[in-house]
Amino acid sequence: MFLTKECDYAIRIIRELGSGNITSVKCICENEHIPHQFAYKILKKLEKAGFVMSYRGNAGGYQLIADLNQTTLLDVVCSIDDQLVLNKCLIDGYFCPNNEKKDCCKVHHELKRVQAVLVATLQENTMSEILASKVPESY
Repeated sequence: MFLTKECDYAIRIIRELGSGNITSVKCICENEHIPHQFAYKILKKLEKAGFVMSYRGNAGGYQLIADLNQTTLLDVVCSIDDQLVLNKCLIDGYFCPNNEKKDCCKVHHELKRVQAVLVATLQENTMSEILASKVPESY
């Protein structure tokens, strides 16, 4: 399973709010190309997770309150999606007839390894480091 669109939008919202300024939902959506109907739902999840704070009124909007020096991509992803799994068989308690204890599935074993690498990679750099980095010219 790849990152959901919701996770992608959440990461872009964090990027937009990285300046620390209070920003309207309209500006966030325009600058990050996020449909309004998704933005409010995602911002609510980010607020519940302690990443942003909302302000009401004419000068209202959202402001980043999380420390980007302590926040990783994994933190943002987990605030949106309950579980980050490559395949259903990696979910605790999921029954797969191809992965019984007497005959362990070799594909499951490899997916579990790849899953661990993915999680470690998403934790490798803080959002502050990511946002400050230069994008290679080959991108």
